[in-house]
Amino acid sequence: MDVLRASSSTLIHPPYISTTTRRNKTQFPKPIFHHLKLKLIVFDSSFTLFERNGSKSRLFMMLSSSPASTMESIEPPMLELEADGREKKRFDWYSHWFPVMPICDLDKRVPHAKKVLGLDLVVWWDRNENEWKVFDDTCPHRLAPLSDGRIDQWGRLQCVYHGWCFNGNGDCKLIPQAPLDGPPVHTFKEACVTVYPSTVQHDIVWVWPNADPQYKDIIMKKKPPYIPVLDDPSFSGPMGNREFPFGYEVLIENLMDPAHLPYAHYGLISNPTPKVKVDREGGSPLGMKVEKLDINGFNGKQDWGCSYFIAPCIYHAFIDVDQRNGSAISETEKSNRRLCLVFMCIPVSPGKSRLIWSFPKNFGVWIDKIVPRWMFHIGQNLILDSDLYLLHVQEHKVMELEATNWQEACFVPTKSDAFVVGFRRWLNKYGGGTVDWKGKFSGALPPSPPREQLMDRYWTHVVSCKSCSTAHKGLKTLEVMLQTMSVISIGIVAVTKQNMISMVAKSTMVSMAIICFAASKWLAQFIYKNFHYHDYNHAFV
Repeated sequence: MDVLRASSSTLIHPPYISTTTRRNKTQFPKPIFHHLKLKLIVFDSSFTLFERNGSKSRLFMMLSSSPASTMESIEPPMLELEADGREKKRFDWYSHWFPVMPICDLDKRVPHAKKVLGLDLVVWWDRNENEWKVFDDTCPHRLAPLSDGRIDQWGRLQCVYHGWCFNGNGDCKLIPQAPLDGPPVHTFKEACVTVYPSTVQHDIVWVWPNADPQYKDIIMKKKPPYIPVLDDPSFSGPMGNREFPFGYEVLIENLMDPAHLPYAHYGLISNPTPKVKVDREGGSPLGMKVEKLDINGFNGKQDWGCSYFIAPCIYHAFIDVDQRNGSAISETEKSNRRLCLVFMCIPVSPGKSRLIWSFPKNFGVWIDKIVPRWMFHIGQNLILDSDLYLLHVQEHKVMELEATNWQEACFVPTKSDAFVVGFRRWLNKYGGGTVDWKGKFSGALPPSPPREQLMDRYWTHVVSCKSCSTAHKGLKTLEVMLQTMSVISIGIVAVTKQNMISMVAKSTMVSMAIICFAASKWLAQFIYKNFHYHDYNHAFV
């Protein structure tokens, strides 16, 4: 595909619109790009119209040599295409640190199965070295998953299929079936487990997804991305994690898109009231732009703060709370309240991703110290659920269009899409257009499950969150206790002779039984909606 090249004064539309359409492959002849300035403008009677696949997609274009001053009111949502051609650098997906899990959600007593970049990993605590270790989740004997094993009394990782044991370096220390007086087969190279470089930063386990020996001490040369606010004692923000039924690309671009908040999360997130309200939700134009984009990510600027994409996983934004809310306070009264949104987006497999999040803030810090994490997660999961189905369907629709590039399927004409376009531009220019799965997958998305299974919270969050898992067990126990108390109360009234208990006592016990039964039913519904499945119907909010 020929690359559209335009001067910075004439490029109006995000550079992600392609002149090559998906079906008819219409193209401009090359000489045009050398002699004419190109403007991409929305809604004008003098446009040339190109259609691809009927009405599914339209590309409006106009060739002009008029000066840019006539279009000063329209600014490009992001940086222009470079005039000197594409850089030849390529992002190596397997030469960067990837977050795996927060250590607050890892149990040192058991191994944990996790997947990153399609790699099956087992994360476990090596008490002999006091370190978290990340291994290939495969026993070299018969390829059983080590994550289904256990940590033995000597602190070794044991495969429970045949009892092979491994130390923190991946060396096999015991093969029970090997004769003691026979050859030391456990010392053979083939008996070792693949070990991936790992470290802990910001209370998160990170992995380097390349086990080549040259990367054994990679932590001495290159560390995971550092986010100062996560280590700042004046800020506080509990962490959370969740698995999603859509890919890494869809996850990260959705988190970069503040324009969807008043609509997809209506009633769940407080949004500032615009000066001119055009609808119930209060959507409005957003001043957003990408200031720098290179192989390491990009910096972004919006009206109420700044944002950073650190390739490949991290997107974080600083928000001046008072400025965003439009608080009218003097310079002396300013509290400098700041909120940071930290999102770590992990590619798991095609159509699967994992998110680690934290919202550090320098106000109301005491709340985080007394309120358990699971209470925060109830509201945060409701927000995540409210557009989960939309994103899953969106990803499948893009695939169904058979578009070779994201820009062939989507129309992004406003500055509110600047960060999304910036991410897609980084992905196309440096990341190869998609995650490098090293040929492990065909590229097809997994089939869509029923809605209730798709939006399930228990297996995507609760089981991997220590706080929510503990709360779920405690609330289930309370539910059973309430039911038991209800049955016991009725039973006592039923078996007690009439003269042995007063009518007041009987009435009290019957009332207690009814209250306990009603409370158990309410609690059962609360557990189901907050720990299993909570649908979100946008038509009735």
